[in-house]
Amino acid sequence: MTQQRIEPYNKPAGGFGSLHGTAKALIGNPGAQALATLPRLNQPRGVDCPGCAYPDSPDSKSVDFCEQGAWAIAHESGKARATPAFFAANTVTALRALEHVELEAAGRLTAPLLYDAASDTYREIGWDAAFALAGAELRALGDPDRAAFYTSGRSSNEAAFAYQLFARAFGTNNLPDSSNLCHESSGQALTDSIGVGKSTVTRADFAHTQLIMSFGHNPGSNHPRMLADLREAKKRGCRIIVFNPLRERGLEAFADPQSPGELLGGTGTQLADAYYRVRIGGDLAAITGIAKAVMEGGAVDADFIDTHTDGFAAFRDLVTGQAWPDIEDASGLTRAQMEEAAGFYIASPATIAAWCMGLTQNEFAIETIQTLVNLMLLRGNVGKPGAGLMPVRGHSNVQGDRTVGITSRPKPAWLAGLQRVFGFTPPAAPGRDAVGTIDGLLDGSVLAFLALGGNFAVAAPDTPRVLDALSQTRLTVHIATKLNRTHLYPGRTGLLLPCLGRTELDVQPSGPQCVSVEDTASMVHASMGTNRPAGELLRSEPYIVSQLARHTLAASPIDWDTIGTDYDATRTLIERVADGAVDGFAGYNERIRHDKGFHLPNSAGRREWHTAVHKARFVAHALPRDTAMARARAQYGDRVLCLATIRAHRQYNTTVYRDPKGEVDRYRGVHGTRHLLFVGSGTLARLGFADGDVVRVRAASPDGIERHVDGIRLVATGQAGDDVFGYFPELTPLLSPALVARGANTPAFKQIPVLLERAGVAVQASQG
Repeated sequence: MTQQRIEPYNKPAGGFGSLHGTAKALIGNPGAQALATLPRLNQPRGVDCPGCAYPDSPDSKSVDFCEQGAWAIAHESGKARATPAFFAANTVTALRALEHVELEAAGRLTAPLLYDAASDTYREIGWDAAFALAGAELRALGDPDRAAFYTSGRSSNEAAFAYQLFARAFGTNNLPDSSNLCHESSGQALTDSIGVGKSTVTRADFAHTQLIMSFGHNPGSNHPRMLADLREAKKRGCRIIVFNPLRERGLEAFADPQSPGELLGGTGTQLADAYYRVRIGGDLAAITGIAKAVMEGGAVDADFIDTHTDGFAAFRDLVTGQAWPDIEDASGLTRAQMEEAAGFYIASPATIAAWCMGLTQNEFAIETIQTLVNLMLLRGNVGKPGAGLMPVRGHSNVQGDRTVGITSRPKPAWLAGLQRVFGFTPPAAPGRDAVGTIDGLLDGSVLAFLALGGNFAVAAPDTPRVLDALSQTRLTVHIATKLNRTHLYPGRTGLLLPCLGRTELDVQPSGPQCVSVEDTASMVHASMGTNRPAGELLRSEPYIVSQLARHTLAASPIDWDTIGTDYDATRTLIERVADGAVDGFAGYNERIRHDKGFHLPNSAGRREWHTAVHKARFVAHALPRDTAMARARAQYGDRVLCLATIRAHRQYNTTVYRDPKGEVDRYRGVHGTRHLLFVGSGTLARLGFADGDVVRVRAASPDGIERHVDGIRLVATGQAGDDVFGYFPELTPLLSPALVARGANTPAFKQIPVLLERAGVAVQASQG
């Protein structure tokens, strides 16, 4: 067993540590295929990295991958195989006892599998029999809305388009996706404020910006290629300021592994000019304070505001009326800190605001993001070079999936395109998003669950109850490359269908195929695998989806066989459906074959405002008082702490990578365990705990349902206040589906009220 230890990490992010980590990912695991793939990663006519959605370099960069990308490729190309013999030798019940990393280590799925309840094992089934069985079960539901079609953000545009077409031809808009769990708040906030729910920034803008404001994200572990852009910007004089409750090494200093001087020097480039440790959920107040200081300093762009915006007066009056003590208390920052941040902002002629799930996964996420938009509008920092709004997406094609129709709330123009091209009337009523799907699973109204990738129950709140609910359904179908925990709770009919990975050669009757993806900056480009598939029975995602549709919808006039085998034909259909619904898809097949692909136009980036008032909108939000934390403390007292879940360096989303020497989270110095909670020393002392204590963490749930996680080791830190931090997905069972971002339904993983308990000593709610 690997020794558990936590030790300070004082080196810069990247550097020799990153090189060493990349080597560990490759040595002794995948063999030659991964080594052959890495030089093609994120290159023209190469393979799009499945690790994250950060944009490719606009220049010719011979190496444009990171350590996390190397781990993703290594694990896809690894030698381990989860064969039918593996499943015959391991019951589902036994597999449930394994850790996430152990399930990942079982290797690639090699054959279609059907759950056999009598033996409690998955058994091999033929492809045609699997498709026919799934189709029969779906037809037997009677009501299409009893099925939910979940999509992971790693699927291609071609697979996602076929999947949403299948769901809508079947008769439902129940299309939950991974965006519901992460950036749904961003999309809704931006659409309402500036008319488009995507980044207005491209990677080229980093060469022109003079200030980068980073909110609630950790690029060192979650999208490391961004660190190279931050470093280059800093070296030419750009300022960088950070708002984050935790100190993240990747936002403090970075040594570029491609820079011999920085590798040998050992210090790297200091990134953050100022690091503001806001309270969890305090970003709305902090941004309000900065905006107040900007306006008090008379530094607004009056011409831009008059010409391009609406609602400024209401926002100005609200913000100027907010008292500084209230802003300080809600943000966790001092007035001087916010005025200092405003000074950085006022001095910059071109500013980028970038954020991730620290802003999106809390109760007031939409309000926070719209207030950030307001701050950027104050000085005209939308729609000019080197400036703009950048929600940094996670899954590598989560944005592309949404563009080609994966949403529970489709726009009328998209539905009209489907009807025009395919001749059927798609459902118009909104379907279930991810949390709505959880509600349906728990109350029994969702009886069939299909997943195009992902680890839904582990990525979602209330994991144990969702897993149990999945096992009570009539049908579960998972299209996947590897085994994960959600697969281990099959329905009455449970199918596990193995697909090709993105790095693998996809040969169809019409020849080798490429797929396409869209990154955070709305660049659409081709990706073509060349590796030998992990098994002869693997099939591509578009093929599996189209065959499920064909066997379910026997009377459908749609040519499912062509959609699943000729991706040029599929892209032509996407182009036709998108005409009038999504700008920029003309010439799709030709343009993805350009070296860098093509950019989908961003109306706000051109200062064209597709909002209800045809201008960018200032949307005013007062500081909230009735919060989940306030309600929990009213019930349980001041022992309630605020938990934000975080990811380790050795993982991507729910995928946890096994390090041979036990390194779990390099930049936080964690080895040998993920069952931790980082707590300030003062808070530990106040509550009567000490560093190293092992406790039960119990949710102060708003619905009264018992939720807890045992065996969590407390780690003392120097942070102030009652904010605590622990790993996702180990602590996802603590979150109630009722705790979501208002208006977006995004689970509030960054703002969970919790209690610490010693074994056998529960904290009781206050009486009266």
